[in-house]
Amino acid sequence: MQTDNRLFDDLARLAGGAFSSFTALKDEAESRLRVQIERILVRMDLVRRDEFDAVRAMAIKAREENVILGARIETLESRLVSPRKAARSDTSLRKNKPRLTKKRGPKEQDVGTQ
Repeated sequence: MQTDNRLFDDLARLAGGAFSSFTALKDEAESRLRVQIERILVRMDLVRRDEFDAVRAMAIKAREENVILGARIETLESRLVSPRKAARSDTSLRKNKPRLTKKRGPKEQDVGTQ
């Protein structure tokens, strides 16, 4: 009967050793596969998720700032257009009046440069 127990003990040790060998083999296969996939991804020139998220956040912020600046430009342009319209209506009233210009005389020579 003890020989039966010894046989089962040997089979259990053999199975345990095979299991640990398969586990090590599985870990080695996973690490090699991971390295191979990383090489493929590097060749494909892909970006990592955190880098993508950072650029995406920058783009969203830039778009929001663009909208704000666009609104400011429209406001400033509307302020510029209003006085121009008023000035245009004033100039249309002044069309019949002669424009006075200052007459310029001959240029005076510098005294100390002769």
